[in-house]
Amino acid sequence: MKRIVLILTIAVFGLLGRAETVVSLLTALPGEEIYQLEGHTGLRIRNDRGSDMVVNWGVFDFNSPNFVYRFVSGQTDYECWAYPTEYFLNSYKAEGREVVEQVLDLDSAQVQRVIDLVSINLQPGNRVYRYNYVLDNCATRPLAIIEQAVGRPLLSDEPANTTFRAEMERYHSGYPWYQFGIDLALGRGLDRPISRREAAFAPVELMNQLANTDIVTETRSYGKQAIGHGEWHTSPLSQSILVLICAIIVSLRGDGRSFDSFYFGIAAITGFVITFLVFVSTHEASSPNLLLLWLNPFCALGAILPWIKKAKKVEMWYFFVNFALLIILAIAAPVLGRAMNAAFWPLIAADAVRSVANILKCRNALKSNT
Repeated sequence: MKRIVLILTIAVFGLLGRAETVVSLLTALPGEEIYQLEGHTGLRIRNDRGSDMVVNWGVFDFNSPNFVYRFVSGQTDYECWAYPTEYFLNSYKAEGREVVEQVLDLDSAQVQRVIDLVSINLQPGNRVYRYNYVLDNCATRPLAIIEQAVGRPLLSDEPANTTFRAEMERYHSGYPWYQFGIDLALGRGLDRPISRREAAFAPVELMNQLANTDIVTETRSYGKQAIGHGEWHTSPLSQSILVLICAIIVSLRGDGRSFDSFYFGIAAITGFVITFLVFVSTHEASSPNLLLLWLNPFCALGAILPWIKKAKKVEMWYFFVNFALLIILAIAAPVLGRAMNAAFWPLIAADAVRSVANILKCRNALKSNT
């Protein structure tokens, strides 16, 4: 059935070139779900004979085999589909999201080139592509087609004085826990300086940059932005400070084994995930990740060893090495330009406090046994 729909869609686009056709870029403004925070882009192609279609490079199938594993490992495949513009606009209207249309100044030859390129993209063997969050997505694909059609770059390669991570933080400002997760999972590859063109990985930024070019002749708006970004009542920073306070309290009281099992257990689980992302995932900037110095599978030893009375020497050496790695991380991160989420530092400090406390405890225990 999908194949039949694709064949019919391609046939429609083949007929579009025979009528007066207008091409425009549609940008849905951000929504409340985390996958909607940068907006969404579609390419609209309509003619004076009543055909009006949107090409969407953001279609994916949750029910595809091994979807979760493929998503985590960076092997998510997205698809290119075309369907009536009415459906596109109504779906965002139902979500309370405004859609901005930018009509493009293209001559007949350029319009035909867009139609030809879109038709090629829609072919069954071409419609699936390997999605990349910042390099190959629903915004970069239509931009590439438009630039191929006009035969020149539309966006500047001059420095944007920002990074991928900084841009994400800007769009995720109302979702600090989401950004916290991104900062954990993705390494310093997100912290390299990027160009204005690269910053347009976000649909809203692509819209803003195109507005300042000569390619846009008219701007229209559909619907009204009725929703804003959600806000969290508790931030990662406030919670991490609370963890640090707990670490100091249990250290002063003398027995923090339950705290260690909780803290280092979570650190170990997180470390397994980061290790997977570094060595298996193909996600952009998942490797290298300096946080492995802090969060790694060996943290499981910090959760288990304090409960083993005969392993005090091993425990002391583990926490000594762990503390040294935390110092290396604190020095290396700023030197290597790895941006650190503000909430990381209290958690790292809590780790250091418990490491020192356990080193002193083990040393005293070993002395009393000699």
